[in-house]
Amino acid sequence: MATRRHLANAIRALSMDAVQKANSGHPGAPMGMADIAEVLWNDHMKHNPNNPKWADRDRFILSNGHGSMLIYSLLHLSGYDLPMESISTFRQLHSQCAGHPEYGYAPGVETTTGPLGQGITNGVGFAMAEKLMADQFNKPGHDIVNHHTYVFMGDGCLMEGVSHEACALAGTWGLGNLIAFWDDNNISIDGHIDGWYTDDTVKRFEAYGWHVQSVDGHDADAINKAIAEAKKVTDKPSLICCKTIIGYGSPNKCASHDCHGAALGEEEVALTRKQLGWEYEPFVIPEDVYAGWNAKDKGDAAEAAWNEKFAAYEKEYPELAAEFKRRMAGELPANWKQATDAFIAETNEKAENLASRQASQKAIAALAPILPEFLGGSADLTGSNLTSCSSFKHVSGKEPGNYISYGVREFGMYAIMNGMALHGGLLPFGGTFHMFSDYAKSALRMAALMKQRTIAVLTHDSIGQGEDGPTHQPIENTAGLRYIPNMDVWRPADSVEVAVAWTCAVERMDGPTSLVLSRQGIPGRKHEASDFDAIRKGAYVLSEAKGGKADVILIATGSEVDLAAKAQEALAEEGINARVVSMPSTNVFDRQDQAYKDSVLTPGVKRVSVEAGVTDFWRKYVGLEGGTVGIDTFGESAPGGVLMKHFGFTVENVVKTVKSVL
Repeated sequence: MATRRHLANAIRALSMDAVQKANSGHPGAPMGMADIAEVLWNDHMKHNPNNPKWADRDRFILSNGHGSMLIYSLLHLSGYDLPMESISTFRQLHSQCAGHPEYGYAPGVETTTGPLGQGITNGVGFAMAEKLMADQFNKPGHDIVNHHTYVFMGDGCLMEGVSHEACALAGTWGLGNLIAFWDDNNISIDGHIDGWYTDDTVKRFEAYGWHVQSVDGHDADAINKAIAEAKKVTDKPSLICCKTIIGYGSPNKCASHDCHGAALGEEEVALTRKQLGWEYEPFVIPEDVYAGWNAKDKGDAAEAAWNEKFAAYEKEYPELAAEFKRRMAGELPANWKQATDAFIAETNEKAENLASRQASQKAIAALAPILPEFLGGSADLTGSNLTSCSSFKHVSGKEPGNYISYGVREFGMYAIMNGMALHGGLLPFGGTFHMFSDYAKSALRMAALMKQRTIAVLTHDSIGQGEDGPTHQPIENTAGLRYIPNMDVWRPADSVEVAVAWTCAVERMDGPTSLVLSRQGIPGRKHEASDFDAIRKGAYVLSEAKGGKADVILIATGSEVDLAAKAQEALAEEGINARVVSMPSTNVFDRQDQAYKDSVLTPGVKRVSVEAGVTDFWRKYVGLEGGTVGIDTFGESAPGGVLMKHFGFTVENVVKTVKSVL
């Protein structure tokens, strides 16, 4: 029977061999953390390689994702459907084993990690989701939601500021189901970290309210004991500080940055094999090692025991059980279409004059009773973002609820939301000022990359924000979000467009949505019923040109749609027929078939865009011969209406721009 160290050495061998073959990668962290991983996965992790999506599995996150061969080795050795062929094609085109762990590529990878700090932050989201789901579904004697989130992280994760945002909040919430392991090896890419990272990590996490232990990261018994102790602490998250040697086993490169981000070299690999007593060829694992790692039988037994528990729960609480299954499957409620059709029709009937952030709050209030999985929040701007409603109850980890005050943590909020979405059972949305989406951009991008269903509520969307001045006036942000692949951005022009945008955001199962909303009021508009489906297509003809033949097409979004409609009237008085197109979502419109796109933007007809943002983005629609009414400078501090006039968002300027292109 293979010893613990021999089992751990299998990780070291696979990691150095795969990196060596690819001549690219990071062997040091997997070799240094192998002993910790062996103890955790063989003695504590509750998971089933035969069913990587089992609802009550423990979640494992490799926050220091550059050490990806660690998780690939663990998945392969313990029995997941990750064959040696994938291991041996590490970092090659279309391999399941990408350079950093990618969600959706290899079974058992819970989240995409690589941008440091976001893995631990996702982990906080996973743990928060587990706690919230347990609050909602567990009943006395029926703990159907009862699992841990385990996170490996390195010095780089702790240096990234987002780790502070998330870990501080985890302490406030008392997330006893979260256990993190710090790979304390004193090395980063530039070398020994003494010149740039001297934080007292133990005191830092104790100050957050975490339970902290320190161990030798190569002492299996000490690691085992520390994990057992951490699991006993149910009112605090735990940090286990593991003193390790990066590149453990490499005679000449261990404890050095030389093994951090580069292959060891053929000669050093051979020497390391000898040092470790690993007598097998590259990519060969002996049967006793596979037997020591195999988690299939244990996983099947654990899942079977849970299935038995769930069957008893289902018998006593059939409605809750059905709801749990629906939510974990990510399905919409049965009455969704009927309820949202009625809500949109009612919104249209009222046609209220509202800021789109106010219309958004009404949408949230209407959707919340339909969606028990709705989980709202804001980065300390609830009263400005208008992201809460009377049916929501604030939650801080101490009491159950469905609305989170994240504090001033924009980046942390959206990265936590990614973890929640990945966990399953919740539909998180979070608000901040649109300007501060810049702070959160990497987390928003990761949601798009992982195709996760999160919703960003981004208010105060333009120079219409007014007196706060250019620091708070997003000029380029909307265009920047539109450029993220798989991100749907909506900038609605009235309450009906807001209602449709929210409905589409909830219905979207394969990516995130950003709702870009105004501070200033927008005139209400009553639509034809046929508009509802047209809005869903991202752009539609709001007002046709006189006689149906347009001399020019005005394309507008958000609060500027009303300006375009007024300009249409002024142009008509001068004998110029303009069609007004409202384009609340350029991303959604781009996915329509060519026939529909041509019906909205007739080929050969000159076009002018009207949006309070950068103009270069609009060239894809108006072309080089078209016109743009926008803003390519930073704003100013003054009332919003004054600024709109100052920067040319007037009927006169739109008319002038149209004339310049005709």
